[in-house]
Amino acid sequence: MSKPLSETPLERAVLLAASTPAVTEEKTREYLDELAFLLDTAGGTAVRMFVQNLPYPDPRTYLGSGKIKEVAEYVHTNDIGMVVVDDELTPSQQRNIEAVLGCKVMDRTHLILDIFAKRAQTAHAKVQVELAQYKYLLPRLTGMWTHLEKQRGGIGMRGPGEKEIETDRRIIRNRISLLESKLRDIDRQKATQRSHRDKFVRVALVGYTNVGKSTIMNMLSNADVFAENKLFATLDTTVRKVVFGNLPFLLSDTVGFIRKLPHGLVESFKSTLDEIRETDLLIHVVDISHPDFEEQIAVVNQTLADIGAGGKPSILLFNKIDQYTWVEKDPEDLTPKGKENITLEELKATWMAKATTKTFFISAKTKENVNEMKEMLYEEIKKLHIQIYPYNNFLY
Repeated sequence: MSKPLSETPLERAVLLAASTPAVTEEKTREYLDELAFLLDTAGGTAVRMFVQNLPYPDPRTYLGSGKIKEVAEYVHTNDIGMVVVDDELTPSQQRNIEAVLGCKVMDRTHLILDIFAKRAQTAHAKVQVELAQYKYLLPRLTGMWTHLEKQRGGIGMRGPGEKEIETDRRIIRNRISLLESKLRDIDRQKATQRSHRDKFVRVALVGYTNVGKSTIMNMLSNADVFAENKLFATLDTTVRKVVFGNLPFLLSDTVGFIRKLPHGLVESFKSTLDEIRETDLLIHVVDISHPDFEEQIAVVNQTLADIGAGGKPSILLFNKIDQYTWVEKDPEDLTPKGKENITLEELKATWMAKATTKTFFISAKTKENVNEMKEMLYEEIKKLHIQIYPYNNFLY
């Protein structure tokens, strides 16, 4: 008899990262913290992190031979069943590392795909995720399935990896073709649905994963969108009709972005991302309490540019101001202020001065500044409505 979910032990894992000249060791460890959060979302727990300074990742074993042996000793001594690497490994790197460590090895891409497989609820999302999984697995078939036979269940084992019949490349390619055909049909259906939403300004919530988009969606639309303090809580785009005063518009909540978002997922989620490409106004939600929120802004802006949604009218909405913390600097300390010493008011002034788009600061949790934000949104959406539908204006 299987254990209840609450009693199922978490998979214990070791995290690995190479710190190259382009990324400091401090920044690498911050990235590993995010990887640990990904692992937690997938149902595992990180017990130790290994970082090695290298000119570039070793083409054979990612980390150097000495460091890999150190990891292997720790894995064997502590009975660790999984190692997760904070980069996408080549198929040969993965095989070589597994040969040394003797345990399951996953890279960042595989872990994210596994989370998406876990989160997918609708038939649409499941097809998108399955397609991305197969495209990832296809070049990794050689020597992989014997290893998987010993690793039934657990993180990284969801979806197509369990089916021995699909060890054949031809079957995998046929499955990819079928899924791509299904997605083309879905894309056409979604495009038709979007074309029927005329006469309404379209607004989309975008941002890094876990910044509070779904909470804001629920607050603005009285919708019941799943919101959780986990990464990628939302996969399917939710669209709701919202009315501010006498002004209706369409509001969508979209999948969160993340650093090194797998290319296969971006391709597979085309119809989901089309919702962003075809929107009239982007609300870029930012978790101001996150220590790396500026880098997260840059990641989202780059991803928007990559999918053809850069340059759209947008609002920079800083959320979670109730969680923002800072440390007062010692007056006798003559060194320049660090970002940890900047007050919220100073940060507001800085961003309001340098941002090229409108900025606003709220707490969706405590509702601070929410009414003022709604008034600002009303004015922005009204302007867009007049521009887009000049012959179909409401009495404002």
